[in-house]
Amino acid sequence: MNYRFIAVGELTPELFSGFIRRQVVDKCVRREQGKWVIKSHPFVDDWTENDYTVLIAKLKRIVCGGGFVLAAFDGDVLKAFSAVDGNLFGRDNMYADLAEFYVSEDFRRQGVGSRLFALTADAARSFGAKKLYISAHSAVETQAFYKSMGCVLTEQCDEAHVLNEPCDVQLEYVL
Repeated sequence: MNYRFIAVGELTPELFSGFIRRQVVDKCVRREQGKWVIKSHPFVDDWTENDYTVLIAKLKRIVCGGGFVLAAFDGDVLKAFSAVDGNLFGRDNMYADLAEFYVSEDFRRQGVGSRLFALTADAARSFGAKKLYISAHSAVETQAFYKSMGCVLTEQCDEAHVLNEPCDVQLEYVL
């Protein structure tokens, strides 16, 4: 597996041609009456062509705004990527936003995500952030991954993230 930063000119639909977003979800973490519970909520999460168009535009904004996209390749095929926004926020500007983090369905549970997360955290330190902010998908498997990385519930919820993805779980990771 080859890990490297992606330049803005590389962010094209062709880059994602071998990437499989598909995630079959059965159970999700939800907050009910002040407590976190696991609920049955089956669905399939996948991206359409339009979703990729929106994603690419977002990734370009992140790179052009001083952030980065870090990717894992199997040969020349993209199999995982992360994106960190270059603008710090929160109390004392302690958070860098882990805006995107995905591993292709065919490369999950092989250590690719763990390695990418560690490299992403190392790169995010260069911004002067103290923590990564993660608005994480509520699927039980996604939550288990972030917990295994050492992420915990955030001390400061960012309202924009909560409003944009109300079912996500707001996490942080100390850099």
